Amino acid sequence: MERRFFITEVFAEGTYSGNQLATVIDCEGLSTDEMQKIARAFNFAETTFVMGGDEASGFDVRIFTPQSELPFAGHPTLGTSYLLRHHIVGFETSKMTLNLGVGPIPVKFEESGIVWMRQNPPSFGETFSASDAAGRMGLMDSAIDDRFPIQLVSTGLEFLVVPLKNLECLRRAKPLPTTSDDGILAFCGEGYQSEHQFASRMFAPALGVPEDAATGSATGCLAAFLAEYEYLGAPEVDATVGQGYEIGRPSSLHFSAEKKPDEFLVEVGGKVNLVAEGVWRL
Repeated sequence: MERRFFITEVFAEGTYSGNQLATVIDCEGLSTDEMQKIARAFNFAETTFVMGGDEASGFDVRIFTPQSELPFAGHPTLGTSYLLRHHIVGFETSKMTLNLGVGPIPVKFEESGIVWMRQNPPSFGETFSASDAAGRMGLMDSAIDDRFPIQLVSTGLEFLVVPLKNLECLRRAKPLPTTSDDGILAFCGEGYQSEHQFASRMFAPALGVPEDAATGSATGCLAAFLAEYEYLGAPEVDATVGQGYEIGRPSSLHFSAEKKPDEFLVEVGGKVNLVAEGVWRL
């Protein structure tokens, strides 16, 4: 049996940048075990499988890392939505919905080429000490920006958000081989490029992703963290973060968050490039 697949680069501002994503379509009938084996064969941070759906009810999508299935992930949501709109379904819509493990995720398309997703309202979990967080990344305690907490945050997928003092500290970060963390997002208030207000790195060795090129789900947690603790002096943020520079996949992620008395809005967006397509022969 044959299935069509596509490869995209998400959060890419140019060629050979962003986070690579494999998407397999028309996947009804594939078992979970088969999808996991395909994801392991591609060996990207994530692979998506379009199970069905339509414009009215949303498209059913499953997401796999090389080692396990995820209920939500950012660049797979944007890359799959882009493919559905431009290359598979063939309708020019300004919005659509993906039905993921965490529920429906709304997506919108800007004329600028940026694809945006609305993430679930954030939840804030356990906090950690500076020595604990620094030790997980091979850093000295002095690298931690102690003005803010070190905390688990989730908008559908949980990450340990670690504020660092500057870009030099961020570049020195390296997770220990023995770490069991599902996801560590380290960031600082300096950018790799002039258009970046922040820089970040994400490590998830327990998921088979030693370092990720661009992590939309973690960036949603970062946006929520910055708004929650008024990092920029107010309970809202609208900025761009660079990621992936240390592994040769420079990426730009746009994000916004606003904390209101009755709701917490988090959005993450970026550009998508289609770079390859083919047939998977099962």
